[in-house]
Amino acid sequence: MKNLKTLNFDFAVIGGGLTGLCAAISAARNGAKTVLIHDRPVLGGNASSEIRMHVCGANSNMKKPELTEGGILNELMLDNKRVNDSFNFSIWDAVLFNAAKKEKNLTLLLNTAMYDAKSEDGIVKAVECYQLTTEIHYKISAKYFADCTGNGTLCAFVGAPFKTGSESKSEYYEPHAPETADNKRMGNTLLFKAVDRGHKVEFVPPVDIIHFTEEQLKFRKHAPDISSDIIKNITPEELRVMFGGYAQDYGYWWIEICGEKENIIEEYEDIRDQLVAAIYGVWDHIKNGGEHGAENYELIWVGMLPGVRESRRIVCDYILNENDVLSSRSFDDKVAYGGWDIDVHNGLFAFDKKPSFIYPVDGAYDIPYRSYCVKGFKNLFVGGRCMGASKLAMSSTRVMGTCAIGGQAIGTAAAILVLDKSEDMRCIEIEKLQQQLLKDDCYLPNLINTDESDIAKNAKITATSQAIGYEVENLVNGVTRQINGQSNAWHSCSIKDNIPEELLFEFENKTEIKNLQLVFDSDFFTEKKITLSSTRQNQQKIGVPTDLVCDFTVEFLAENEVLEKLKIRDNYHRLVKLEITPTLCDSVKITFSKTWGCDCFKVFEVRIY
Repeated sequence: MKNLKTLNFDFAVIGGGLTGLCAAISAARNGAKTVLIHDRPVLGGNASSEIRMHVCGANSNMKKPELTEGGILNELMLDNKRVNDSFNFSIWDAVLFNAAKKEKNLTLLLNTAMYDAKSEDGIVKAVECYQLTTEIHYKISAKYFADCTGNGTLCAFVGAPFKTGSESKSEYYEPHAPETADNKRMGNTLLFKAVDRGHKVEFVPPVDIIHFTEEQLKFRKHAPDISSDIIKNITPEELRVMFGGYAQDYGYWWIEICGEKENIIEEYEDIRDQLVAAIYGVWDHIKNGGEHGAENYELIWVGMLPGVRESRRIVCDYILNENDVLSSRSFDDKVAYGGWDIDVHNGLFAFDKKPSFIYPVDGAYDIPYRSYCVKGFKNLFVGGRCMGASKLAMSSTRVMGTCAIGGQAIGTAAAILVLDKSEDMRCIEIEKLQQQLLKDDCYLPNLINTDESDIAKNAKITATSQAIGYEVENLVNGVTRQINGQSNAWHSCSIKDNIPEELLFEFENKTEIKNLQLVFDSDFFTEKKITLSSTRQNQQKIGVPTDLVCDFTVEFLAENEVLEKLKIRDNYHRLVKLEITPTLCDSVKITFSKTWGCDCFKVFEVRIY
C-alpha cells in the first residue's frame, strides 16, 4: 500500500539550488509557511558538492565589485567563510543545509522528486512528489508555487508556455540574434579537481575515452592553472603553506556537450555518458598527449552529475531581452539585477571555434518582477535560468548569483502576497516589495530606503569620531554599499589603544522602539565564493572579512537611563537584526569595541523601528 501524506503550505518551492534556497528562506523569514522540495540529498544545485561550480554574478569575477550580490546569498557566503577556509564543498553543503533547517517556518524535503502537478483555471493546486529514502508519497498544496527546478519542470507539468533555442532577430530585434530561430543551446558540463603531488603520477583511464588532439583543443586552455598573474611569483612551497596542500586546478567549463536531439532534457543521461568519456579523455590528453606541465598532477575528484546551462525558458509576463541587458535598462518593477556579460557557449565539439563568445555588459541592468511571473497563471513564479528571458538575455541572467537574488525576490513577494491575502501575484504592491528587499540587504540600482517607519532617519546622529568622506549622515542616506565611488558609509577614525567608538541617535520625543538593524561593511571588493579554482582561491583572504564589526553593544535609553542593553559578540554577518521588548526611548547608543582586524569601524546603515 502506498504511504501517502497530504500537506498544505503558504508557499511551495520546487528545486533546492541557490535560487530555490534563497526563495524558501526569504519567504519563511517574512512569515510564510514554506516547503522546499529538492530531488537531491544536498542543496545548492550547480554550487553543491555534487557539481562544484563556483558562484558567479553581476560583479563578473570582481571586474565590477560594487555590484556584488548582498542579501541571503552574501549571508551564506559569510557563514561559509566563518567555518570553511579550506574550500571544502562538503562543509559548504552543511552550511546550506543548516541555513534551511534553522528557519522555523521552513520544511525541507530532500531526496524528493516532483512527478506530477495539478492546476485549474490558471491556478496551480498541488504537486505530487516521492521521497526515495522514506518511500513516502506527498501531495502538497499551497497558495503560491515557485518553479526553481532549472528545467522549468513544474511549469511544463501544468502546461505553461516555454521556449528553447534562439529567437530570430525579428522577434526582439536583438543585435546578436540569428536571422532564423534555431534550437542551438548551451550544453552540460562535468568538472574535476586535480592536485600537484610533488612527484610524477601516472594516469591510466578507468573508462573508455574520447581521444583528443592538440589541434582539436587549440582554442581551449588545458594545462594546470598555475601560471596566472596572481600566483606566478609564488613558489610551490609558498602555495602549500597558504592552502595547506598543493596548487589546485578545477577542471574546465568547456568540457561541455550540447546534445543532438530536439529536447536536451531527454538527452541528459546520454550526455552524461559522453561527458564521462570526454572528461577522462581530456585528462588523458593532458597527462599522456604531450607536454602540458601536468606530470605531477593527480585527479582526486571527478563529477558524475553534469551541471546544466540551458533547456526550457518559461514565457512570463515580460521577456527580458538582449537590448534590455546591453542598454542597462531600468524597470519600474525591478526586483533584481544582473551584470554578467552575455556569455554564449559553443560546446566541446565545435573545435574550430572558441568555447564561448561574449558581448560585454556595461554596469548593471534591472530584472523586472514580471519576468518571474508565469504567463497565464495567478500563483506560479519561475526563477533561475528558466525565468522569462530570451536566449541572449538568459546567457547573462543564468549565473547563480543573479539567480539567487531573483529567488530572494520571489520568496519575499510570495510572503507579502500571502500576508496580504492576495489571490493573484500581479496584485502585489511593487514599492512595498522593493522596500522589503532593500530592508533585507538586497541591492536594487537607483532605489533607496524610503521606509517612513524607520525613525533613525529623523534622529539627531552624533559619533565620537568620523573620517572625512565617511560622515554619520551616510548612515541614513538609504544606500548600503559603495556606488560610483560614493562611500555611503560611516567610518570612525583609526582605532587607538582599543578605545571604543560610539554612535548616538537622539529623538525629539520618547518613541516606542521594537527593533534595530545594522548593515556593516563585509568588503565587497574581495572575493568570498567557495571554488575549486586555484586562481579564485588566491584572490581571497583567510577567515571572516576584517572590515566587519565583531563586538558591539546597543543601549536603549530614556533620560540617560539604560532601559535595555544588548551585547553582540563574534558577529560575522553584514546584516544584523536585533529585537527587544517594545520600550519607550529617547535615544539609542551603539558602542563598537572590536573588528575582525580592520583599524576602524565601518557601518553602512542603521535602521530603528
